[in-house]
Amino acid sequence: MAVEELQSIIKRCQILEEQDFKEEDFGLFQLAGQRCIDEGHIDQLLEVIQNEKNKVIIKNMGWNLIGPVVRCLLWNNKEDDKRKYFLMLDLLVKLCNPKELLLGLLELIEEPSGKQISQIILLLLQPLQTVIQKLHSNKSYSVGLALSTIWSQLSLLPVPYSKEQIQTDDYGLCQCCKALIEFTKPFVKEATDDKENSLENQRLKDELLKFCFKSLKCPLLTAQFLEQSEEAENDPLRSFASEIIGFLSAIGYPFPKMIFNHGKKKKTWDYLEFEEEEDKQLADSLASLAYLVFVQGISIDQLPMVLSPSYLLQFNMGHIEVFLQRTEESVFSKGLDLLENSLLRMEDNSLLHQYLEIKSFLTVPQGLVKVMTLCPDETLRKKGLAMLQLYINKLDSQGKYTLFRCLLNTSNHSGVEAFIIQNIKNQIDISLKRTHNNKWFTGPQLISLLDLVLFLPEGAETDLLQNSDRIMASLNLLRYLVIKDNENDNQTGLWTELGKIENNFLKPLHTGLNMSKAHYEAEIKNSQENSQEVQKSKDFCSVTVGGEEMPNMPPEMQLKVLHSALFTFDLIESVLARVEELIEIKTKSTSEENTGIK
Repeated sequence: MAVEELQSIIKRCQILEEQDFKEEDFGLFQLAGQRCIDEGHIDQLLEVIQNEKNKVIIKNMGWNLIGPVVRCLLWNNKEDDKRKYFLMLDLLVKLCNPKELLLGLLELIEEPSGKQISQIILLLLQPLQTVIQKLHSNKSYSVGLALSTIWSQLSLLPVPYSKEQIQTDDYGLCQCCKALIEFTKPFVKEATDDKENSLENQRLKDELLKFCFKSLKCPLLTAQFLEQSEEAENDPLRSFASEIIGFLSAIGYPFPKMIFNHGKKKKTWDYLEFEEEEDKQLADSLASLAYLVFVQGISIDQLPMVLSPSYLLQFNMGHIEVFLQRTEESVFSKGLDLLENSLLRMEDNSLLHQYLEIKSFLTVPQGLVKVMTLCPDETLRKKGLAMLQLYINKLDSQGKYTLFRCLLNTSNHSGVEAFIIQNIKNQIDISLKRTHNNKWFTGPQLISLLDLVLFLPEGAETDLLQNSDRIMASLNLLRYLVIKDNENDNQTGLWTELGKIENNFLKPLHTGLNMSKAHYEAEIKNSQENSQEVQKSKDFCSVTVGGEEMPNMPPEMQLKVLHSALFTFDLIESVLARVEELIEIKTKSTSEENTGIK
């Protein structure tokens, strides 16, 4: 019945001119063709398509059969039927109007979700390429539309991050990336072969540039690459990255050109009409590109050897900032790698303090602090700490001084502040051992810095337990200064400021310790008195410390926590006592020396 209906429509349309085809004819042809496929009349439908007399009809109406044919190819597992459907698809691609086919194929690519996305893309990329190559006008628009549609679908697929996931490629992303490169190559060649650089050719390059930027954002921004050199050659995502960078060079945007363009107000691609969302992606894309070149070493040989390490660091700092602003571990870990790669090119103490006037040179260390304090992965936290130390090591003395002040004012984390205070101590030690003192870590400049260190933020009411790391580091620094700097020499300026330090730090600390110890001892007493009674009624009790209720836990555990806090206070108190003892010894000794001189 379906075959007869199709034949009837064909006979009626054979006697009509192309312009006389009606909308009704298109609908009837599609319906009859669909029924032929559903009822298994594949051979009869092939005969209709191959018949020369039906050439005009197929050219205008055949594209309506693309959808049913493609769905059969996806779901029909019979090899003989599949062979016939592939033949039918090839014939339709060859005979149908390419403009209509283009839209039909792109609609099919947009339909699926999940694992079906890669299946349909892998099936239709070759026919889509053939259709676009048949178009003779406005090809750049068609290429851009196709690449944008494909990328939008691929961006929905999860990016594999482990060796096993890359090898299994469950969602087919790696296969699609490889196929997409082959799809794009002819258009890149066409763009580069046109020596006249016509307006249409420039538009084609613009569409290819947009595609490359999008690919650098997804999947390459979050992609993890195989580390071993022998495995790297078989890494599909690395190969995709290499091809994308190759495309950029081919169409006139090699990586070195972007480096020399860095910092200029007008970018080489400013004339492109990026959509607002695409424009936001550029920072991610360029950061991804920098990582691929400097860390992965893709096309690194294109870089001029004359570029100084400080210039490359300046170029990369903005990209590192972009990485560290992201929350995905797979992304901000690349920022740590790129920072390490850039810093290791430099000598210690060679990074001039003037660079800190550039916004990213201060926001990057602040980003490292966030990694150190907020990242759930211990390895990355340690890497963040190591990178901050490496960054400090590369700065000159004034740069270190400026950074220390910045981080002491912004970190709001006792452990980070303790780390900075330890670095200040190290710089003072280096300065005191030099023949000529470093003015930034001795005298008035150091005193200004110590004002941020040797004080309690809220006086005697400061939470000593929460600030214990900072307080211990501050006391150790003060102990070091008292031991190393004699009152008569007073290289650090400590002895001039001793009265202020006692009033702002030592005395409030004494008071705070007495208050805290009394509070915790009272809580321990209450907890011990109530523990037996609480145990009879329930297994958990609550204790209020510092105005806040501790989480429910067994009484034994709460007692352990409270005793641990008391131990911390005892430790602080012992170091405080030693510092005050040293101050007394030093001042007494100096006084005796001065008396003897008189």
